[in-house]
Amino acid sequence: MILPTWHQMLLLLLLPMTWAPLLARLQTHVEDDRCNQTNWQQNPGAGVADKNGSLLNVSVSNHGHSDSLFLTWGKLLREVQGFSLALYVSETNTLLQNGSTGFNATGFSFQGLLPGTRYSIEVTALLACAQNSSRRVTGQTVPSPVKDVTLSTQSNPSVLVASWREAPGGKDGYQLVLYHTESQAPVRNVTLPKGATTYQFERLLAGSKYALRITTLAGHSEASTSVQQWTAPVAPKALTLQSRRSNSSLTASWASTEGAEWLHFTLQNLHIPTESITVSTRKGVDSYTFQHLQPGTPYFLKVSVSAGHYEAEGPNATAYTYPLSPTNVKLVISGKNNTLKASWESPAGEREYYMVTLQEVKSSTPLRNVTVAAHSTHVAFRGLTPGTHYTAWVTAVAGPHRASSQSISAWTYPTAPPRGSLSSQGSAHMLHAQWQEVAGTGYVAALYTTEPPMLVKNNSLSKGNSSLHYEQLNPGTQYAWEISTVAGPYTSLPLRLMNWTYPLPPNHLSLSNKGHSTKSLHASWQNPSGGKSHYTGTLLETKSQLEIQNVTIGKGETDIIFDGLIPGRQYTLKMVGVAGPFQSLVQTASDWTYPLAPLRVRLTSSKWSSDLVASWNLPPGDRDQFFLRFYSQQYPMLRNITIGPSMQNFTFQELLPGSQYFLEVAALAGPYRASSPLISMWTYPQSLANVSVRCGQTPQQLIVSWMESGQSREYWIQLYSDESLSVIRNLSVPHGTTQVAIDDLVAGARYRVEIVSRAGPHYVSSQTAIGYTGIIRTPCVLPLMSGLP
Repeated sequence: MILPTWHQMLLLLLLPMTWAPLLARLQTHVEDDRCNQTNWQQNPGAGVADKNGSLLNVSVSNHGHSDSLFLTWGKLLREVQGFSLALYVSETNTLLQNGSTGFNATGFSFQGLLPGTRYSIEVTALLACAQNSSRRVTGQTVPSPVKDVTLSTQSNPSVLVASWREAPGGKDGYQLVLYHTESQAPVRNVTLPKGATTYQFERLLAGSKYALRITTLAGHSEASTSVQQWTAPVAPKALTLQSRRSNSSLTASWASTEGAEWLHFTLQNLHIPTESITVSTRKGVDSYTFQHLQPGTPYFLKVSVSAGHYEAEGPNATAYTYPLSPTNVKLVISGKNNTLKASWESPAGEREYYMVTLQEVKSSTPLRNVTVAAHSTHVAFRGLTPGTHYTAWVTAVAGPHRASSQSISAWTYPTAPPRGSLSSQGSAHMLHAQWQEVAGTGYVAALYTTEPPMLVKNNSLSKGNSSLHYEQLNPGTQYAWEISTVAGPYTSLPLRLMNWTYPLPPNHLSLSNKGHSTKSLHASWQNPSGGKSHYTGTLLETKSQLEIQNVTIGKGETDIIFDGLIPGRQYTLKMVGVAGPFQSLVQTASDWTYPLAPLRVRLTSSKWSSDLVASWNLPPGDRDQFFLRFYSQQYPMLRNITIGPSMQNFTFQELLPGSQYFLEVAALAGPYRASSPLISMWTYPQSLANVSVRCGQTPQQLIVSWMESGQSREYWIQLYSDESLSVIRNLSVPHGTTQVAIDDLVAGARYRVEIVSRAGPHYVSSQTAIGYTGIIRTPCVLPLMSGLP
């Protein structure tokens, strides 16, 4: 659009003065010719109407021009002399141009106007008689678009800054519409006042192409210009390079892929710098897999991004492809020195090193980790535990990745248990084997007799056993025991131990004097079944524990006699079975030699007491005690008395007078007794008391009565004549009689009576009693008289 020059502007200012006289003459001429017409007077000042009576219809348009306005109007039916036009600036109502056209014209244009400016145009139809009709219309030129539009990123990937040079001419303001070119969607719509020359769009998508349309607004007209630009790209975040357990590929992945239009990747082999792969992808892709790479190799990935003419460097990443695992792995024993050797074959590709792991099968913790160079193919493990099951595997290491072979296992050579014991634990039929456990899968054990050498039992034991019981063995027998450790296919040399079962003591051991032997004892026993031991015996005095005799008795013997012993003494025989260092439980038997009976046993009495005194002579030898069996016929179990072995007498007191007693004195030794012959003795009887004599029923009869005291065998009643003192009558009555009648005496005579108590060889007389026989025909009234006159 061409702006008006100063010449044109001057012409616009002079037009009103030039056209004024002409318009006056035209109006005068019209008035002169038409002034008397009736129709014009009918509607003065009403303007010009068409045949339908409408007023002058004027329209204005810019037809898309920024420097022109075009007016059109309909042709009038009435006669028109011409048209005059006046152009005003609407804002100030300043006249800018005058124009005129003939009566047949239906339009007019104003040229050289300012863009985007609002104008008022007055159109006047010149009619006769000065009946002019005017109409004012408003129009506006199309505004000019802005110039020198730029859209820049300002180093911020989410910002675009728009700037422009303001359009010439008039305008109401600017409208800025920002479009995302890919989606064709408007993202910003901004209206700015005139005078604005810059605007900043924020929070945009990085690495995206935008189109900006700037529209100059002027009334209902507008003029636009557009520009396109990219926001600066942003490199993807969280770039990762992973093998995903692949040994021939690496997968790159990233986040926020919308920040750039293109992503450019370069993957470089760090071991061979000249080997690289370049790949470009559009946005929207978040991963890419590089194929056909070398196993176990480190690669370096570099990424850059672009959007339009902008570029940005992205993050880097390094990763290894997975290495290949070693093949043909072996683990073998190397001699018997607790060494295992691992070997393998290297696979294709690369690796940083090998790590060889050794671990006990039963454990979950590696025992050794050995690192060897990438070209090595074997390693030895020394100083291992004997008899242990090991497993090993070889791991190829490349960066953080490990590729392990299958595990292989092997055993080290076992050793026999270092310590053990073979013990009978006091048993005659059992041996208890015990050993210190060593590494291995188990044990094999064998038990033998030594004489003759003969296998008794074989055992196979699992790991965890450390003891073994052998039962139903022969007592008193020497055995040899061997144990070897088993580890996988290997068996160690044996640990050999020897020991004896405990011997059995003799069965049914007895010691006897064979009835009445006073100087010898006979020992006998039975040999236990299966016993192969001999015996040792010791004869002791039981009381003093003095050893009398020691004997050794060979196998098969069942008795022995001990002579020269002391009568009545208790002896104890201790016998044990002997086998090797062991002795059986002690079997004991005890007995006494037969005692000798006491000699010259005597029993004496005293006239002055009712006691009996027993005495005897001590026999040779020993005894435990003396036993005195003392009784009478009336009391068979009167007294049983035990007294010490050295006593030689004993007094029996408070006995019944006039009673016969029997005594047997026995020497006791254990269950045995040797008795003296049975002897007897009487106690002295007591003299009778209260002896009385009285006359009887006839003058020739005397009745003698008394009161018994103690015991006696019989009584002798002696009757004396008082004059001659001679015995005239002698009667015997048994014990228990307390009265007797003596007949055939001389009447009226005086008699003396004496009663003698007899007990065995002993006699005791009572006091003398005196009595009278009666006188014929005279009652016997003499008083009782006792004692001498």
